[in-house]
Amino acid sequence: MLKKLLLILLFFVLTITAFAQQRPQYTQYIFNNYLLNPAVAGIENYTDIKLGYRSQWTGLEGAPVTAYFSINAPLGTEFTQGDANAFPASGGASPYSRSYVQDYRAAEPHHGIGFMLVTDKAGPIDQTNMAATYAYHLGITENLNLAVGVSAGFNHLYLNTSLITLENPDDPTLRNINNNQWKPDASVGIWAYAANYYVGASVQQIIPNSQYFTTRNNLNLNKTVPHYFLTGGYKIPLSDDVTFLPSALLKFIPPAPTTFDVNMKLSFRDRFWFGGSYRKDDSFGILAGFNLNSYINVSYSYDATTSALRTVSNGSHEIVLGILLNNRYNLTCPQHSW
Repeated sequence: MLKKLLLILLFFVLTITAFAQQRPQYTQYIFNNYLLNPAVAGIENYTDIKLGYRSQWTGLEGAPVTAYFSINAPLGTEFTQGDANAFPASGGASPYSRSYVQDYRAAEPHHGIGFMLVTDKAGPIDQTNMAATYAYHLGITENLNLAVGVSAGFNHLYLNTSLITLENPDDPTLRNINNNQWKPDASVGIWAYAANYYVGASVQQIIPNSQYFTTRNNLNLNKTVPHYFLTGGYKIPLSDDVTFLPSALLKFIPPAPTTFDVNMKLSFRDRFWFGGSYRKDDSFGILAGFNLNSYINVSYSYDATTSALRTVSNGSHEIVLGILLNNRYNLTCPQHSW
């Protein structure tokens, strides 16, 4: 019975995300890089709130479903009350215009704070991550900013044993499982950004936790591993109204093979955008978003599965709602993020 239980738990742990990734997978991280890198906290001159929902591999019973809330904001009067690249209150030039790129000056030194709550359910496994973030942003040249950040919090993992069926319903292994645990967690990151490009690196889950599920015999069923991310993007103005932004994300999650995402996005003024993505050996995606006004934006993505799961999956859906508070310059799109 114990071997059968191990196989069941291993299956569900591996189906949390592709390539044995222990953290949730996102397509729209380009819309909220704060999900992967704490150094992004406070990068914009307003309070940035995101609400996201992702249904992965729809049609597959027990497939991952993820929801999250994130908020981050800058601190520092020289930045929040108008930095070297701030727009006049009337709105001013489009942040995607060529004049903005040419006249950009590094932001004033300032702090960033944030908080994130993520829930992820896959089969009988429920995972909740919560973390608070601090970041510091510094102009290292006239046109280049560097930010460093750290997040600290807790992971909660719960195994719903009622969803596991064994030959012996009263198997002692199930009774002995510690299926409701809190574990400490931390992430660190660095982010360099200018008017037309960004490069970032981060590590999530850096505190080693020897096991999620344990028995009274101290049997290891799953070990946490660090998740390494390296990302970058470049804005290419095609005209004063249209901007092209290619970006990429490398993921190192040992012992799984290294994988990557490639994204391409076209933005029209500061009102709407669309694009596509490719995730190695996993999916192709389409993305689109609308900046409804200076307070609300919405985006949607659909991933068509290309892995072996395509025979049982109808793809993945993800939707994100963005809210911009204290947006004193009435911006309708991010200046620094993407």
